[in-house]
Amino acid sequence: MERIGTDLCVIGAGSGGLSVAAGAVQMGARVVLVEAGQMGGDCLNTGCVPSKALIASAELAAGFRAAADHGIAAQVPQVDFAAVMARVAGVIATIAPVDSQERFEALGCRVLRGHARFTGPREVVVGDIAIRARRFVIATGSRPVVPDVPGLDSVPYLTNETVFSQHSAPRHLLVLGGGPIGIEMAQAHRRLGAEVTVIEAGRCLGREDPEAAGVVLARLRAEGVAFAQGAGAVRVRDLKPGIEVELADGRRVAGSHLLVAVGRRATTGGLRLDLAGIAQDRGGITVGPGLRSVSNRRVYAVGDVAGQGQFTHLAGYHAGIVVRQAVLGLPARLRTGHIPRVTYTAPELAQIGPTEDEARAAHGGRLAVLRADFAHNDRALAAGQAEGFVKLMVVKGRVIGATVVGHAAGEVLAVLALAVSARVKLSALAQVVLPYPTLAEAVKRAAGSHYTATLFGPRVKAWVRLVQRLP
Repeated sequence: MERIGTDLCVIGAGSGGLSVAAGAVQMGARVVLVEAGQMGGDCLNTGCVPSKALIASAELAAGFRAAADHGIAAQVPQVDFAAVMARVAGVIATIAPVDSQERFEALGCRVLRGHARFTGPREVVVGDIAIRARRFVIATGSRPVVPDVPGLDSVPYLTNETVFSQHSAPRHLLVLGGGPIGIEMAQAHRRLGAEVTVIEAGRCLGREDPEAAGVVLARLRAEGVAFAQGAGAVRVRDLKPGIEVELADGRRVAGSHLLVAVGRRATTGGLRLDLAGIAQDRGGITVGPGLRSVSNRRVYAVGDVAGQGQFTHLAGYHAGIVVRQAVLGLPARLRTGHIPRVTYTAPELAQIGPTEDEARAAHGGRLAVLRADFAHNDRALAAGQAEGFVKLMVVKGRVIGATVVGHAAGEVLAVLALAVSARVKLSALAQVVLPYPTLAEAVKRAAGSHYTATLFGPRVKAWVRLVQRLP
């Protein structure tokens, strides 16, 4: 058996693992990178990249149908679903070299393809190679949760790992799960010609601001997406052809295809964490505020497997924290209140920090909620995208959270992500000069509304009258 000694062994070549490996090796550390599947992980191959590529094609198809709103003859788009999926694959292939084994070997990493398993507190084995490292970073990501619903194991179903390999459009797609992934895929497939029904045991987009979620769901309904909310699936049947889902309240929904999108679970199977003394819980590896294992101080975890959230940008943030500690020997601690998230529907729904309900529960009467509707934003009106709003949660003159729902909400959120992260004063947002017309002006308008009552109040009016009497 070959034996390797190294400074850092990174297990998992997804977003977080690649960021750690690239940073560490370029700073001079010896790095071994292990990946059992595809380089780039879920984000590149079955997550962020293919889903956004599919959404882009679906948005273009929707534009054909809505062209009359802009004075152009509307028409039914002729969707070549196989060509759409070929474009999705092409986008992945374009980005893949950045995450490739060749690139990381050129940077100086030793890349091993295979499953890693711990044999002790500071050693893993990959095939017939044993790696002894000073420190380990586990970045194995997460996998789709498949619920224990009777009959589900006897029917063909899709997950995010398989849905992008389809070459023909589903006639009627049933989406089990009304979270961001389910809702994004529901709208995209509907716009590409499929009938779609979303099945959700609770409320669709239940984590999000209810008013903002309502704006998104209203658009999906207007586009023809059906919803079966408030009752979970209790049985799945194979109709040969087709699939039927029975709900807890007796409703039955039938379709041609089933997409399971009820959540994701950290991937730790096969690692033999027990042999390394690495504690884990239902969320993933149990870590402290520096993302270091609470039970084996040679081990760090980043990304989905760290149990702190499931976003590519969060994994990148985790990577920076680990590099500062494990490579540079500097202190670094995890923050959580400044991590944004976006649901890439049309309209988009973007959030940073607490929602209004969460902020009221935490801050009570100290909270001020400021708002600006896109119906009063000139750029939104010019583009025909006037639905939605910006909502700011403010405590002691600083923005602690923000909700944006509307066209390009994720882009509008950028200035608010900076404001929350850097604790920018509300007055700075109100005074910033932005180009006209832009959607981001809604942020300035919302911030400025905090000062409206004072600026146009009786004291200022009295002062103005006094000034006007002066020579």
